[in-house]
Amino acid sequence: MEFETIRFERDGGVCRLVLNRPDRLNSFTAHMHEELATALDAADGDASVRAILLTGAGRGFCAGQDLADRAVAPGEKPVDLGDTVEKYWAPLVKRLALRDKPVICAVNGVAAGAGANVALACDIVLAARSAKFIQSFANIGLIPDTGGTWALPRLVGQARALGLALTAEPLAAEKAEAWGLIWKCVDDDALEAESMALARKLADGPTRGLAATKHAIRAALLQPLEDELRIERDLMRELGNSADYREGVAAFLEKRQPRFTGK
Repeated sequence: MEFETIRFERDGGVCRLVLNRPDRLNSFTAHMHEELATALDAADGDASVRAILLTGAGRGFCAGQDLADRAVAPGEKPVDLGDTVEKYWAPLVKRLALRDKPVICAVNGVAAGAGANVALACDIVLAARSAKFIQSFANIGLIPDTGGTWALPRLVGQARALGLALTAEPLAAEKAEAWGLIWKCVDDDALEAESMALARKLADGPTRGLAATKHAIRAALLQPLEDELRIERDLMRELGNSADYREGVAAFLEKRQPRFTGK
């Protein structure tokens, strides 16, 4: 598929999506939102795609909203930022967080504002050692949108969430890993290979089981224990009848690598 602001690449069962406005630190315009939504929906509808890898081109991952795309001349009516969130950012968070296929984010440089929270909406985040996460909204009088107010306290606790949000201080990738904000910090020159290796591993995995795991863990953030136990029961009942479960058990007993089909 051909796009202007992103790159859509296929590698076996992995769909690699690259934010591709490096001259603007991959900041989002309305057009970029539309192209990424199209690409994610296409990957979701393609049964041969079993994992998605999101990253950025150039020296940064994403600087969030391209403010020039939302700018107005003096005296003109201000842009309705709530409409921007409702039309573009909220749907993007849901596309990343709630889809069945695992989504890996490789943060190759600065992730600022909504760009930081786009990364946090993905299932597993790896970051280059030189990368930084910046909740830069306070610098322009806004709040952490794109799911930021929901994700930050759940990932790092209220004290650190408030510190990041109110000060807009950069958080280095190494500290982001130590705080539990991301899965792993890796050397800059290892990021591409390690993130692709992880994506391939998940693409070769038991697709239905991975999807169920995603949904159960995300639901647990909102569920009482008794409700979560019922979810686990129902998912285990369903997955116990899957072809991937039978293959996984057979491979274990036969001491060989499983050959999952996603069924």
